Amino acid sequence: MSFYVICGPSGVGKGTIIKNLLAENSSYWLSVSATTRDPRPGEIDGQDYFFVSHEQFDEWVNNDQMLEWATVHQVHRYGTPRDPVFLAHSQGRIPILEVDLKGARQIRSTLPQAKHIFITPPSWQELEFRLRKRGTETEEDITRRLATAKKELDAQNEFDYIVCNDIVARATNEIINIMNAS
Repeated sequence: MSFYVICGPSGVGKGTIIKNLLAENSSYWLSVSATTRDPRPGEIDGQDYFFVSHEQFDEWVNNDQMLEWATVHQVHRYGTPRDPVFLAHSQGRIPILEVDLKGARQIRSTLPQAKHIFITPPSWQELEFRLRKRGTETEEDITRRLATAKKELDAQNEFDYIVCNDIVARATNEIINIMNAS
């Protein structure tokens, strides 16, 4: 039984695939990230994020209790707390960590036994279409996300597995097969 890191550009469908994975197998467990930002309406501490103070986050970083972390937009920090991941693993669960490229690179050092899966879109045009179809970002946000996506796609060969999300059910099954084989 291993740990799995899932990464890919914004809009590629990571969340949808992970939702399908969790529905498919009750042993799969999605890690909850910690953040120093305030909860948004409807978000639940411990379910959506662990909402912590800057001081608590500093303590976790200084005590090597984060598998990965980053400051986003020079304001708030996000990261993956170590203890819940190892607790889930010790209970026979299969931890899935959904992180960005920087987080995946950090996890290579902090959790070297993890298997890294990168999800790609079927084409650049499809990725841009999916981002625009969501209707949740401004044009400036889309431009920024696409610039980040280019860097992420250029790094896909750093991953153990590359899965194309052309059809969600097919991509989900491919990941299940990877997880069953490793």
